[in-house]
Amino acid sequence: MRVHLVDGTYELFRYYFALPSHVTGDGREVGATRGVLHSLLMLLEEGATHVGVATDHVIESFRNELYQGYKDGSGLEPDIVSQFPILEEVLAAAGFVVWPMVEFEADDALGAAAVRAADDPDVEQVLICTPDKDLAQCVREDGRIVQLDRRKGHVYDRAGVIEKFGVAPESIADYLGLVGDSADGFPGLPGWGAKSSSAVLARYIHIEDVPASSEAWDVSVRGAAKLARTLQDHLDEALLFRRIATLELDAPTFGQIDELRWTGPRDDVAEVLASVDATDQLHRIDRLTTSRAP
Repeated sequence: MRVHLVDGTYELFRYYFALPSHVTGDGREVGATRGVLHSLLMLLEEGATHVGVATDHVIESFRNELYQGYKDGSGLEPDIVSQFPILEEVLAAAGFVVWPMVEFEADDALGAAAVRAADDPDVEQVLICTPDKDLAQCVREDGRIVQLDRRKGHVYDRAGVIEKFGVAPESIADYLGLVGDSADGFPGLPGWGAKSSSAVLARYIHIEDVPASSEAWDVSVRGAAKLARTLQDHLDEALLFRRIATLELDAPTFGQIDELRWTGPRDDVAEVLASVDATDQLHRIDRLTTSRAP
């Protein structure tokens, strides 16, 4: 079997900006929620059998305690934030397993679920459905965990991660510790860009293994002496940013792999979909349910 793990937060943002607004009779914005539901039903129609969806039910996480500048949801459109609980309820009613994250983040849940699923001998492959660069750290050399950008239709295996970032999956957190991640609110180190970071980490793998003096570097990088000094002066920050970028693989997700099998909707699906003006999707759910009946 193949397991699909979907970044519900990414999908919600994606459809919020891609689709027109849709306000229900009681004044709720649900356009993005309807888009995500359509997308996940399409995933089932394409043959997916085991699906888990992770969302950031609360934008803040333990990382906000580690670094004050970390993303906290300030500045987000209220019409996006308000749809998280709506999305979770709609997807659950449609029969999907949903992990609303509070102390951890959706990325942590995706990583934790990927590792757990890949360790199951019945699982042939785990596809982490998100373009988020954090999740590249979970990609495995044996191909049992890959990253899927559904929008582009591109699958990133280990070779794909190296081609994209210049470093292997085991160095992704280190890479982000050096270059930073503006989407998550941490800056990286001054002067350390994508090219210099990938060149150095491709050779040394982890930040703490980079020699203190550039004269000992077995790699040619422009401005190496200045970069080496910067790294030593800001080493604690680099390690902190790496810690922030490192996924927590013990985040709570599922117990047994069969929990992820889609077997049909909840009994109240018609009522829940009616609340977001999505009863037109019931016929798709009915067809899927019939086609997968024992």
